[in-house]
Amino acid sequence: MSENNISLNLKNISYSYKPDYPNAVDDVSFAIKQGEYVTIIGHNGSGKSTLSKIIMGVLHKQKGEIEVFGKLVTNKNIKQIRKHLGIVFQNPDNQFIGSTVRDDIAFGLENHLVSPKDMPAIVQKAAETVGMEKYLDHEPLWLSGGQKQRVAIASVLALQPDIIIFDEATSMLDPKGKREVKEIILRLKEARKKTIISITHDMDEILHADKVIVMNNGKLVRFDKPDNILKDWKYLQSIHLDIPFVLKIALGLQERGIKVEKTLNEKELVTSLCRLNSKK
Repeated sequence: MSENNISLNLKNISYSYKPDYPNAVDDVSFAIKQGEYVTIIGHNGSGKSTLSKIIMGVLHKQKGEIEVFGKLVTNKNIKQIRKHLGIVFQNPDNQFIGSTVRDDIAFGLENHLVSPKDMPAIVQKAAETVGMEKYLDHEPLWLSGGQKQRVAIASVLALQPDIIIFDEATSMLDPKGKREVKEIILRLKEARKKTIISITHDMDEILHADKVIVMNNGKLVRFDKPDNILKDWKYLQSIHLDIPFVLKIALGLQERGIKVEKTLNEKELVTSLCRLNSKK
């Protein structure tokens, strides 16, 4: 792996909330390439969100090193490094400040001293990217949960970060809202212009990722492609994680003597079932 295309590199990161507490993040190391889409999974208390806060600089690592695009993160350059990073939180209501969608997207630009004459075009483009351009003059209060989260994503995109962290960004949304946000993440992935890190409990989401990080008790216990991670589905269940819906169906059918490939692709599973039906 060439260091030239590494956007984020963590080396032996550890953090504990109190001196006599076990490490919430314990000797974690991994490197993510520019343009990759990586999901981080783990049960509650596994260290996922603590890890995101350390990456963002909200919490200060107690051991180890972090590099962003080859630059070692220090107390002196953390503000400069943060310009590369953006984060979308779990609760969209906690991220609203402006009285309209337009004002809210523009708020971060104002803090970054972007020229007022440049703001309208940036806000418009960010809103169009998430499909919220028709709502720019609406009050955020009256938006649905999914719409609010899309505005939160637009606010991050307007700042043009190279790395975007989605910290349980779909966990408080209804199915429609979850689908909308996941579609945006997939479009960002396809563009390959930004590194995407999604901390999630949604096991179906990991099917679309380039790589999956599995956390357990503060440690990184797996880092691999989704197919390889899910081959060891019994291990995932042993650390209190679910498995994707399509895999459950394939395994359930096999238990009943119906031979289908243990595919992780919905279209492939449907094709396999249709093939079985045609043989009857």
